[in-house]
Amino acid sequence: MDPVLVLRWLHVIGACVLLGTGAGIAFFMLMAWRTGRSELIAHVADTVVIADYLFTATAVVAQPVTGVLLARALGWPLTQGWIVAGLGLYVVTGVFWLPVVWIQKRIRDLARAAAARGEPPPAEARRLFRIWFACGFPAFAAVLAIVWLMLARPSAPAA
Repeated sequence: MDPVLVLRWLHVIGACVLLGTGAGIAFFMLMAWRTGRSELIAHVADTVVIADYLFTATAVVAQPVTGVLLARALGWPLTQGWIVAGLGLYVVTGVFWLPVVWIQKRIRDLARAAAARGEPPPAEARRLFRIWFACGFPAFAAVLAIVWLMLARPSAPAA
């Protein structure tokens, strides 16, 4: 089997996992929050935390590895403008994703405690959800831009 084809496949699968998991997590968290039910929010947030560790974190590690290996196998210098831009956007994505992981855990814990008392989510959880939601837009937009760069590979001066 062609190693370049395998690397390409792994890299595309990683991008699909990042996009799919990100969209799925956002959708299910939003739907849970719309209910206002602490027990449901806690359950969904718990599932989201697991999904982030299992799927997102794995893809986050695999993407740069497969990307660098693929670029080298194809003879593309890592200094090409579109690769540099993609790596920069990858850092932007991480800047927004890392706090979101902590926020998800905190929301889960706050919602669990509220559910145990039979109360709605506390103000701190609602405030954290707004931050979590806001962080998703630039992170998701950056991932979409990275996928576009990978597909289009626009001509750009080397960095």
